[in-house]
Amino acid sequence: MLRQRVITALVLLALLLPALAASSPLPFALFTLVLISAAGWEWARLNGVASPLPALASGALLAALCAISLARLPQIGALAGLWWAGAALWVAGLVPVLRRGPAGWPAWPVALRWALGLALLWLAWLALAQARTIGINFLLSTLCVVWAADIAAYFAGRAFGRRKLAPTISPGKSWEGVYGGVAGVLLLAVGWQWLEAQWVFDSPSLFLVLRQRFGWGGLALAALALAALSVAGDLFESLVKRAAGAKDSSQLLPGHGGVLDRVDALLPVLPAALALISL
Repeated sequence: MLRQRVITALVLLALLLPALAASSPLPFALFTLVLISAAGWEWARLNGVASPLPALASGALLAALCAISLARLPQIGALAGLWWAGAALWVAGLVPVLRRGPAGWPAWPVALRWALGLALLWLAWLALAQARTIGINFLLSTLCVVWAADIAAYFAGRAFGRRKLAPTISPGKSWEGVYGGVAGVLLLAVGWQWLEAQWVFDSPSLFLVLRQRFGWGGLALAALALAALSVAGDLFESLVKRAAGAKDSSQLLPGHGGVLDRVDALLPVLPAALALISL
C-alpha cells in the first residue's frame, strides 16, 4: 500500500508541477479540469447513479461546464457574489445534513444530490482556476490551509484525542484534532508571511492579503473559519461515502482512493478564500 501511494503521488507530481509552473494558467486549469471531471463521475456513483454510462456522462457534463467557464474566467472570477453564495451554501446547508447523519442522506432525492454535488465541484474548480490566475504563491498558500489543517489535526488527534467529533460519520476525528488543525493553520499563516518577508514571490499569499486588509485579528478569524470549513468538507464526503457503504470514492488513485478523497476538504475552502479576499 505504501509503495502504491508513493508511486501514485510521484506520477501526480510529475504531471502537476509542470502545469503549475507554466507561465500561463491554462495548463493547470486543464489538468485540474480532468481531475474534477473524474470527481464528478465518482460523485454520481456514490449518489444513486449506478449505471456506467450516466455516471460517465456526469463527469463529461462537469468537464463541459468547467470548459465553458474557463473561456469566461476573467468575468466569472470577478463575481464576488458567486463565492459568497458558495460559502453560504456550505455554512447553511451542512448543519442539517450532518445532523441527519449518513442514514438521512439517501432520503434526499437522487436528482437533488447529483446536481448539488456537481455544482459544488464546479464551484471549487472555478475557484481553483481563479486562484491560479492570481498567482502561484496565492494558490499554494490556499491549498496549504487544508493540508496543514489535516496534518496537524491527525497528529493532535493521535496524541490528545478524547472527545469524538462525529462518531457516526468519521469515528477517527476528535475535537482535540480540530483544535490542533486550527493551531496548525495559524502557525502556517505566520510562517508563510515570514518567508514572504525574506523572498520575492510572484503574488501575495492568501495570508498576506487577509492581514493587509483585516489586520492580525482578522487574519486569525479567517484562518479559524477556513480550518473549520476544511473539517466540514472532509466530514461531508465521509458522510456520503458511509451512506453509500463505500470506503473510498473510487480506486482511480492507487493507494489514495479516489479524487474526491483527495479534494473533499478543498471544496468549501477554495470559494470561501476567494469570498474573503473580495471584501
